[in-house]
Amino acid sequence: MKFVDEARIYVKAGDGGNGCVSFRRERFIPRGGPDGGDGGKGGDVIFQADRQLATLLDFTYPRTYRAQRGAHGKGKNQTGKNGADLIIRVPTGTLIRDDETGEVLADLLLDGQRFVGAKGGKGGRGNARFATPTHQAPRRAEKGEKGEERWLRLELKLLADVGLIGFPNVGKSTLLSRISSARPKIADYPFTTLSPNLGVVIRENRKPFVVADIPGLIEGASQGAGLGLTFLRHIERTKILVHLVHIAQGEGPDPVRAFNTLNRELETYHPSLKDRRQIVVLNKIDLPSVREKAPEWIEVFGQMGYRLYLISAQTGEGVEPLVETIAEALERLRNGNGERESDPA
Repeated sequence: MKFVDEARIYVKAGDGGNGCVSFRRERFIPRGGPDGGDGGKGGDVIFQADRQLATLLDFTYPRTYRAQRGAHGKGKNQTGKNGADLIIRVPTGTLIRDDETGEVLADLLLDGQRFVGAKGGKGGRGNARFATPTHQAPRRAEKGEKGEERWLRLELKLLADVGLIGFPNVGKSTLLSRISSARPKIADYPFTTLSPNLGVVIRENRKPFVVADIPGLIEGASQGAGLGLTFLRHIERTKILVHLVHIAQGEGPDPVRAFNTLNRELETYHPSLKDRRQIVVLNKIDLPSVREKAPEWIEVFGQMGYRLYLISAQTGEGVEPLVETIAEALERLRNGNGERESDPA
């Protein structure tokens, strides 16, 4: 399935039905009074969060969504039927903005949560409403009000507890597939992952947690380089960031430079991310060249205030202690005992 996390749509609520001009016409009642009914209310356009949905793909086409208009009033004081509401289902984590002003109108975080994106118009009053002692046969009725209409922008921000971050080809997807049932595409070249992948980690005696593999983060990501600007928003809701580094072969950046560069990109994108709890992981420890240099980087990161976890996502070495650390950290955060952003050395 193609991953779509942004959409622009037009919504139009139903117009109210018109009021009716009518007079009683019954046998033996030669001068029946006004009996025109009111128009029905127009339907609302309502967004509803649905945890079964994972993407905004359904909003690519069509882009126009209209609720039903209210029925017109009738004689014998019959009120027109209200227009049916239009329910638009969106993934949990969908942010709804006014497209013109950028104002955030709703943030649908809970399954079943609703937001009225456009309100239906009121029905017009029938002529029975305008009868007075001095004006007993009014020929006046109101038209129904117009329903609201506007352009909206939908933005999906994944609801993950943990975000896997790091430069391309550092092993994020391999780690996700190791610790969960997710099966992202894995290959030995940059930008293999072209959209976020989610996996659920289930451990005995622990609350399950959701991990997101965030793709495309490189230097300049906050300015749109690589795929970063497209997917940085998915980091915003995470509680913990697992920051993967590795010792690049050839001319690639060393782990500290890569770590600092990516953190600058996160802070540039959203200042609050600099205070997000991070667990730093050196991957590919199964390679002799990496294992040989690992003690050096343990010391360097320790001086920066971080404990460096050594793992091989490929073989599974060191993964179990890492997952337990993540689970414990999440439990502390849920209990209100969050710590500073670094994992103590």
